[in-house]
Amino acid sequence: MAGIVSSLRYLFADLIGDDDGALPFLPDNLPDGAAPVVSDGIHLLVDYQSSGYAQLYVERLRRFIGRPGVDAPLFCAIARLMAMRMSYEDPIRIAQLKLAQWESGAPHTAVEVRKFRLDELIGALPAAVADPVLDVLGRIGWLRKRVSMRFSISSRFAIRRLRLEAMLRRWRLFSVRYAEERVWVERWLHMIARALDKQPQAVSAIVETATMVQGLGDPYRQGLADWHAIIDGLAKPTFDGQLPLADLAGAIAEARAACRPDPRQAALKRTIGEIRARALASNTGATTQ
Repeated sequence: MAGIVSSLRYLFADLIGDDDGALPFLPDNLPDGAAPVVSDGIHLLVDYQSSGYAQLYVERLRRFIGRPGVDAPLFCAIARLMAMRMSYEDPIRIAQLKLAQWESGAPHTAVEVRKFRLDELIGALPAAVADPVLDVLGRIGWLRKRVSMRFSISSRFAIRRLRLEAMLRRWRLFSVRYAEERVWVERWLHMIARALDKQPQAVSAIVETATMVQGLGDPYRQGLADWHAIIDGLAKPTFDGQLPLADLAGAIAEARAACRPDPRQAALKRTIGEIRARALASNTGATTQ
């Protein structure tokens, strides 16, 4: 609880602009070999958002320093994947990266065309602005409508546009998308903590589920939906004592192998149902013997 309160304090400081720009210190008592991974994460998130945002990353990591069951490789995996998810891809980030490309002296003819869903573009705006627009788009069925955007460094006008888009970084933490990502990261961390308490042999499998949620558009939404299906159908009921699943790691691997680019999740839901049925049948057989 203390770690969560501290994390919220640093997040609030970033939201109100109380960010002195100082690079966060590495946390004390890091596992052997973790310092370079955490340092890379800090530098990435300072560039992505701010030093306050990087401090939030550090505070989240503190929850696992010295915790029983968290060895150096596991800690490094958590640090690496959390930095990846906290620097999720959005139009603002793509503009930042194109500007960095220009500043590095890349050829000015470089043009990148990316396709976004309308809900992604609008979701990058502050919720007070985005929510009414998303409501209208939802009513007319346009949330998944795709729009192409050019990210170019081929002219002064293009550079100015990129700078304007990158300046929206300050508003990112008020956005609809950030609110969704914040909830996801905290739930992922919570599931890691529960695995450490309830089924330590499945912790690595829970950590690696972060790789399911990446990218933009439909693939991102599909990965997010699949992640929730696996957590809600297998991990959470196992931790709650409702599903007698002895090999959660194996079950997660089996379920992930059934993931398809299918909004209905037919194969995944069928596989999760089969895993649950086997676990319950096995437990029933054991109790009647």
